[in-house]
Amino acid sequence: MRLVIARCSVDYAGRLSAHLPLATRLLLLKADGSVLVHSDSLSYKPLNWMSPPCSVSTVEPEPEQSDAGVTEIWKVTQAKTADLLLISIHEILHDSTHELGIDPGLQKDGVEAHLQKLLAEQIETLGDGYRLVRREYMTAIGPVDILANDESGASVAVEIKRRGDIDGVEQLTRYLELMNRDPRIAPVAGVFAAQEIKPQARTLAEDRGIRCVVLDYDAMRGMDDSHLRLF
Repeated sequence: MRLVIARCSVDYAGRLSAHLPLATRLLLLKADGSVLVHSDSLSYKPLNWMSPPCSVSTVEPEPEQSDAGVTEIWKVTQAKTADLLLISIHEILHDSTHELGIDPGLQKDGVEAHLQKLLAEQIETLGDGYRLVRREYMTAIGPVDILANDESGASVAVEIKRRGDIDGVEQLTRYLELMNRDPRIAPVAGVFAAQEIKPQARTLAEDRGIRCVVLDYDAMRGMDDSHLRLF
């Protein structure tokens, strides 16, 4: 991973256009080919990014750009969509490269891992006509638990938690932002599934168009049949 702290401005051109004026920012160039632009705020969320596969090249600034203080321009091109991220560097304050090695990935607790397996096997729990595409569908920032198709064939990303809180909704929101940039699967709807979903998390999810589903763990593993209960 290459870490660069630089005074820069950033322009994004694709389905949407965005501009970040000149400021000091952290630029991450990751081994998976992604490029992320961070500020010293907004917690973990980048200001802008380009998901892999993409290529990075350095071009010389035009004379008027040089006169404005630009020393070099990074041209980041998305291979599949031709989206373009232009990072105009004015000054590099830090530049280092680190070999992180292969990450083993997030280890879910036993219940979450089992819930994921059970829901993949019983995908119709989400609705009639649902079909599993795959578990652990990889994005540039990590795997979403399940990618499925609904009864119309549209893509659905499912994030599974034992107890669903606001952090889980935020996590799914980040996955959806990236996945909806991929023309192979977009548009992608979201489902937040958990044994228990806190009211604040449900409100946030519904406000963002994410459907909430409460999972009955015992019933899914065949230890309890809700149809045989009196109450």
